[in-house]
Amino acid sequence: MAQKLNVGIIGAGYAGMAAAVELAARGIPVTVFESARQPGGRARGVLHQDTQLDNGQHLLLGCYHDTLRLIGQVGGNIERDFLRLPLQLDLHNHLTLQAPCLPAPLHLLMALLRAEGLSFNERLRAMRFMLAMRLRHFRIAQDTSVSELLAQYGQPPALIEKLWEPLCIAALNTPIAQASAQVLLNVLRDAFSRRRADSDMLLPRIDFTQLFPKRAVDFIERHHGSIHFSCRVESLQPAPEGIALHTSENVHTFTHIICATSPTAAAKLLRPLPELAGVVAKIDALQTQPIYTVYLQYPAQTALPHAMIGLHQSTSQWLFDKGKISGQPGLIASVISAEGAHQQLTHDELCMKVIAELRKQFGIVELPHWYQVIAEKRATFCCAPNLHRPGQSTPLPGLFLAGDYTAGDYPATLEAAVRSGITCARTIMSKS
Repeated sequence: MAQKLNVGIIGAGYAGMAAAVELAARGIPVTVFESARQPGGRARGVLHQDTQLDNGQHLLLGCYHDTLRLIGQVGGNIERDFLRLPLQLDLHNHLTLQAPCLPAPLHLLMALLRAEGLSFNERLRAMRFMLAMRLRHFRIAQDTSVSELLAQYGQPPALIEKLWEPLCIAALNTPIAQASAQVLLNVLRDAFSRRRADSDMLLPRIDFTQLFPKRAVDFIERHHGSIHFSCRVESLQPAPEGIALHTSENVHTFTHIICATSPTAAAKLLRPLPELAGVVAKIDALQTQPIYTVYLQYPAQTALPHAMIGLHQSTSQWLFDKGKISGQPGLIASVISAEGAHQQLTHDELCMKVIAELRKQFGIVELPHWYQVIAEKRATFCCAPNLHRPGQSTPLPGLFLAGDYTAGDYPATLEAAVRSGITCARTIMSKS
């Protein structure tokens, strides 16, 4: 079977490389086409002022089993490559939540019961909500917004502001009034209800290109696959032997093709194919949400109280001390997820606001040596209720879609991207 298959993959991000690794590991020839000069897609390393950054400060959860498995498969070492933090949330001066060493879900319930910054009533309400969702197997009859679900279960405004809203925005990159309650429940189910380690937060010590995509390139080449960088795919066309893929220089024919680009690029590539009009319509209907990451290089002695710490009702939502995480002393990353007033600011104005917040909250009076804003204005799809996301299989035989925007339980996360690529690969193998 393996000798008959020949798979082309468009895009060397996490979704495309996950598919390529799955196929290559089983001896199936793969050829990856990437328009950029490096792999990684929307989770990639960038260099600024001789300092290695990421295009956004991502983290993984312990429940991201497929992503962690593939990182290990291509040569990574999870305990070496990540700073692992057992469940702990610190909203500076407003909420401290830390899970004891107990089995799930007792660890979360005890963390909520002992949370500092919440009233006794708020702690009980949070516990009752999680217990009610567990009894329902984290399923609701009709999807609704997160804010509506929380109101139905009597969650007080202060509890929502300190706990549920930050969790929702961090997980779904969508404001709670617009966010899908069912998708948030899917994340809560996997992170908090099965194994204690599933709720661990894993902060990469190396950049996201090195973490998986670069290793995946080496793995694929060792398994007789090939990667073409700076190679843009211009069109696709059904062919008697499969699907023809056109670049500016050549035409390649594959038995199967996996389109693992961004949704915008996928829609552009698929639009000329009449049988894919319905798929393109679903992609076009997706709204987007931004993520801004502000990097500030302070003097080396500058540090935050924790590797990761949140701010309440501030422009900065989560702060990451890269000295504690990745051995980059004085480097702080401020992450601002989802839409908001910050989008109206210039990059300089936004940096000044973040600098002022660091001064006020932590007494950091020194000015940074430099700062850099990385604005991903279409970072993820808006994870709205009852969203009809395109599936991995398409009406065109042999053509598949991979990406964090395709159908699945999760919002636009690395795990969603990886799972979509794995689904494509396994579907190809099962049908051939």
